Amino acid sequence: MLPSLVTLALASLAAAPATAADDPPAPSANTLEQVEVRGVRATLKRNLAEKREAQNIVDTISAEDVGKFPDKNVADSLQRVPGISVDRIWGEGKAIFVRGTDKNLNMTQLNGQAVASSEWWLNEAQTRSFNYDVLPSEIVGSLEVYKSPSADLDEGSIGGLVIVRTRRPLDFKDALTLQASAEALYGKLPGKTDPQLNGLLNWKSADKTVGVLLALSRQKRTMRRDGLEMFPDGSYDIKDQHGAVTRAYAAWGGGSAIFRQERERTTANLAVQLQPDARTDLVLNLMDSDMKMNNSNQNYLWQVGGLADKGVISVTDPRFISVGDGGKALVGGTVGPRTGVSFEPIYRESYVRSRLADLDGSYQGSGWKLHGQLGATSSEGGSSHDRHFWMEGDTRAQISLGPDHYGVKYLDINPLDPKALTLQAGDDRIRRMQSREHYGQADLSWDLGENFFNTLKVGLKLRDATLRNKRTQGEAKPGAEGWQSFSLADLSTGPSPRLSQAAATADALTQYAWFDDALVAGKGIPMYDKAMVYRELLNEHYTIKERITAGYAKVDFASGRWHGDLGLRLVRTQQTSEGHQANADKTFTPLSQTHRYHDALPSLNVIYDWSKEVIVRGAVAKAMARQTFDLLSPGLRRDGTVLSRAYAGNPLLKPVHANQAEIGAEWYYADASLLAATLFVKKLDTFTYKASKQELVGGETLNVERPYNADNGADIKGFELQWQQPFGHSGFGTVVNYTFTDAVAGAVAGQPRLKVLGNSRDQLNLSGYYERNGLTLRLSYNYRSKSYGDVQMGGQVVNSAYGQWDASASYDLTPKLTVYASAVNLNNEIIRSNTADGLPIGAYENGARYSVGLRAKF
Repeated sequence: MLPSLVTLALASLAAAPATAADDPPAPSANTLEQVEVRGVRATLKRNLAEKREAQNIVDTISAEDVGKFPDKNVADSLQRVPGISVDRIWGEGKAIFVRGTDKNLNMTQLNGQAVASSEWWLNEAQTRSFNYDVLPSEIVGSLEVYKSPSADLDEGSIGGLVIVRTRRPLDFKDALTLQASAEALYGKLPGKTDPQLNGLLNWKSADKTVGVLLALSRQKRTMRRDGLEMFPDGSYDIKDQHGAVTRAYAAWGGGSAIFRQERERTTANLAVQLQPDARTDLVLNLMDSDMKMNNSNQNYLWQVGGLADKGVISVTDPRFISVGDGGKALVGGTVGPRTGVSFEPIYRESYVRSRLADLDGSYQGSGWKLHGQLGATSSEGGSSHDRHFWMEGDTRAQISLGPDHYGVKYLDINPLDPKALTLQAGDDRIRRMQSREHYGQADLSWDLGENFFNTLKVGLKLRDATLRNKRTQGEAKPGAEGWQSFSLADLSTGPSPRLSQAAATADALTQYAWFDDALVAGKGIPMYDKAMVYRELLNEHYTIKERITAGYAKVDFASGRWHGDLGLRLVRTQQTSEGHQANADKTFTPLSQTHRYHDALPSLNVIYDWSKEVIVRGAVAKAMARQTFDLLSPGLRRDGTVLSRAYAGNPLLKPVHANQAEIGAEWYYADASLLAATLFVKKLDTFTYKASKQELVGGETLNVERPYNADNGADIKGFELQWQQPFGHSGFGTVVNYTFTDAVAGAVAGQPRLKVLGNSRDQLNLSGYYERNGLTLRLSYNYRSKSYGDVQMGGQVVNSAYGQWDASASYDLTPKLTVYASAVNLNNEIIRSNTADGLPIGAYENGARYSVGLRAKF
């Protein structure tokens, strides 16, 4: 019902003021001023003013009121910035890619400092990419995306540095401000409506020396994601019915999955600001974000590699294709009849919690300014339980794989028959991720007078971070105390919904007998918990300690129409990685490795004021990004199927460095209008790849797969175009930006040349708006061309092009009360991935979302 209501609301809001818009009264200057201050046009104008005045190449997004962003988290808002694309694997923005660089080469800060973040999913790697799930857009005052570095900005980003600014109490106009919004959010796939509540209270004293802000956000979202999946694996001997053997890659298996999650995010932000005199400014900022992410995933599976016996798989009438590394891959045939079908329901109790305490102070002297910042941030995420039920049935399974093609036919059973499968085992894959950081910095700037070098700024920053990963494994099997061999019929009351209706081909499985949640809670989980025996997986435990010391000096200069800054940042990084090596006798050997390195990072930003309307910018710099945490773990894990195979990290990985330059021009040709173009180039000195090499482990020779630094990196070059313009006083306006990126990676001996991870050649953002007489309408389109992932089964993963339509509308019922509606992913775009050779990896449908709400300001 809510989608119809939203559609009606959008149409009604568009039509309601049409008469007034056709023949509006002649507005007074004061009326125009009021509309400008409160409207989208004024916000866009303010963004351009900040961009124009910045020393760096930077883009800004600002929000006036709680809920003014049309998005549910910060990543969704950032998708509208030139050069940024968003990872939407779970239906809303989770991570960002900037100017052709992978998400792990970009950094996000809150008020100029790191925010610890963790993941809720067992299979999610611990990276340096910020988890935007924890940060609702409602607490944001502005977003700044720095694409050219300067010495006083933290190192760690190659694509771009995102700084999220929260609001300061003394910046509010009124002595007392109260803002609140209530919203109903409907997800089309789950068919459920959830509440969204946000509020902000700000007070400041009459003499404007003390201010207190409290912002609260509570958002609930029921989500469902339908997936068709293939799980890549290694090489096997494929034996056909005649005894002929072919060495080829084979998938572990694949399936038709339905993922459901209840997300509950509660975020609180408290800020206290003191300005006892005109020279002193102190701000204490506290943030607490708590997300409950309980979820389930039910997957009806076929297996190939999962049925291997000592590296050999029997397949009737196998079909193969050639892959990029010169080998072959299995794409068709019949497996079974033993355990030709499996069913794996998973029930997780997942969470993510993040905390931040930050004290920011400054003192303005006579010709100098001292700034200091101290703080601590921590995060924990994972699952307190990750319960897997494993059911099997005997049937032949006929598979047919191709690009976006997940064909399977079970020849001896009906997937809708729950009696065909019985419970064989269960396990509980508990994971706990923790991160924390303490930091302190001091900055001192001097006014050097009316000289070429007019300001000198120096600073020192210390960071002390620790990240931990822990895994506990529980197992339950027949014969264990309390074990009951349920059939699927014991825990099912009927078939699943029809899945993947927008992604499935005719021979894909889209419906099957599945678990009933109430029966699982009442019968399955109690039995499961009684039969479970737990042990620590020490080979998946790791701790990474990172100590970073950075100092910098920067000078601002100006001469005539020229101005800019020149600086140098010196950084020392010490990383200590601790983990365990799994031995053949089931024991574990502790491992520890320390890695130290130093970086000198020069930067130059130059601006030339060509005219009153035209600015020319240029920048050159050396940037760096540290390796992701999961790659730095020294732990070694043995393969459970191929006993001579093992997997490990590499604590001695070097960071990625980039020499980069850009030049651009900005034409501010009218009010709130911009036409701009920027050329950029980045030369990366390395990239990370994985390779298997023979190593002696505990007296045994194993093929150990580790990440390594390539001897060469990647060349990234491209350009950005921006156009922003309101069309006179018609109320209409547009924001358009396009980014082209040509990225070429180096080659590794014996491996195919790869495309740069995360890069899309084309990125386009289109947004049109109408704003008049209290009505605001906005229609947006966000597009990225195909992008690239890692290597699977001999070929690089290619993520298909993705384009999404969103719409929003609001109407001011009174100066203090606004009704609004939005629709996200109107076109129900599908996320699709295949290898470059045509092996399917995944097709995921998240569906559209609709919302209506009411916003008040007092």
